[in-house]
Amino acid sequence: MKQLITLGGGGFSMESENPLLDRYVLAQSDKSNPKVCFVPTASGDSDSYTTRFYDFFEKENCQPSHFSLFKPPTRDLEGFLLEKDIIYVGGGNTKNLLVLWKEWGLIPIFKKALEQGIILAGISAGSICWFEKGVTDSYGDGLETLECLGFLKGSNCPHYDGEAERRPAFHRFIESGEVGEGIAADDGAAVHYIDGSIHKIVSSRPDAKAYRVYFDGKVIEEELETEFLGERNN
Repeated sequence: MKQLITLGGGGFSMESENPLLDRYVLAQSDKSNPKVCFVPTASGDSDSYTTRFYDFFEKENCQPSHFSLFKPPTRDLEGFLLEKDIIYVGGGNTKNLLVLWKEWGLIPIFKKALEQGIILAGISAGSICWFEKGVTDSYGDGLETLECLGFLKGSNCPHYDGEAERRPAFHRFIESGEVGEGIAADDGAAVHYIDGSIHKIVSSRPDAKAYRVYFDGKVIEEELETEFLGERNN
């Protein structure tokens, strides 16, 4: 079973007091004490980002570690990654992430990890990277489209409600044909794929959603059923 979990925003990166999405990711492993590895490449292996990862995951039923390309944990990168149960990719600059992964030969390793049943998860850049194309701010001011890995079909836009330019930019790129049909996710929403198809959409915020966006004479935005992981206040 090939599992990918893509977060539009949220998790320990953005919601330090809200554990719902990260606990959902952990719960998808069939291990009672899974090995979860944080990959902060897109942030330049930020120390503060990595610290936030440990601040949360060290308190959970798991074995946390991180994978740095600036200070590699071992020369056997493949062996290090393929013994994990969950690989969790952080946000940042998607373009730089893809360039570094290619240079270090990591892309076939991540593909092998997926095929072997290791759960791949990620937020923002760590979400975009798995799709065919994504909407990114990697180039500085403004949003652009970016060719990504293609582990998942279609395009992706995170932070759909959290950054004002995301929704109109995604609509514009779809209307122009720069990207094809895709999935957009609000901050606090995560899309769980199994074997390339959407299995479930979950959220850590009551109003966070995911959407299918496509062109059929005009741009159509279809809200997808999303399960809120918390308790609603009536």
